[in-house]
Amino acid sequence: MNRPVQIFTTEDIRLERRLPTYWRVTFDMPPVNIFGPKHLPLLNDIITAIETDPDVKVVVFDSAVEGFFITHYDFLAPLEDSLRVPPGPTGLQALPDMLVRLSRAPVVSIASIRGRATGVGSELALASDMRFASREKAILSQWEVGAGLVPGGGPMARLPRLMGRGRALEVLLGADDIHGDLAERYGYVNRSLPDAELDGFVEALAMRIASFDKEAIAETKRLVDVASLPPDDEIKPEWDAFLAALGRPASQTRMKALMARGFHRAGDVENRLGFHVGQISG
Repeated sequence: MNRPVQIFTTEDIRLERRLPTYWRVTFDMPPVNIFGPKHLPLLNDIITAIETDPDVKVVVFDSAVEGFFITHYDFLAPLEDSLRVPPGPTGLQALPDMLVRLSRAPVVSIASIRGRATGVGSELALASDMRFASREKAILSQWEVGAGLVPGGGPMARLPRLMGRGRALEVLLGADDIHGDLAERYGYVNRSLPDAELDGFVEALAMRIASFDKEAIAETKRLVDVASLPPDDEIKPEWDAFLAALGRPASQTRMKALMARGFHRAGDVENRLGFHVGQISG
């Protein structure tokens, strides 16, 4: 393999061109990989590059922070910081716009999940074409209902298409951790692999796909998208409901309780995110 070239890099997100046809996007936002409004333009630049580069065929998303893929949105940032980011090309607000564009890009996207993919992390994984998880370390969830919120990045539209209505409701309304093997059984991820095998498997699959004809990849993905992707009018109401929920007093009470228990801090498993958000009173 050619020596990797970093074609986009910040302290928080790195885009590495391992080959002209194969890129890696690595999230590095210690201590717990919280995604906030300052990351929206960075991710937008990456999605735009994925959409427009003539050579890239495969992009893998992973994390450099031990124990975390992406946890959740930055609820300590002023809401105005998110609202002032203009809608994207789809007409959707910034985050759902980027996730929709990632799903539709003529490039294969793969989420390599080692650690917590919760909230935004789960939504980015769901917007990717494929998801592979560490059996020992991956934890996925849409925890928002347990905190009095409504998920905003498209999981209500995407999860039922992957795992069926009943299991999607279990994930969304149970608001609990889903570990690697159960995530595979439910269809939340493609496969759950032993942690020692995850990187090698994803690398081999990405390299294999990157060796194929881009037009054939793009056309095959486009036709699968017709049968499987939700339309934009199913995505927009989720973001609107998420913003409305943020303003409810009951939701604010539950979020304050979560913050007090370390929702934005690193620490032991219980203090990070391992407690059940549904047990927070309010």
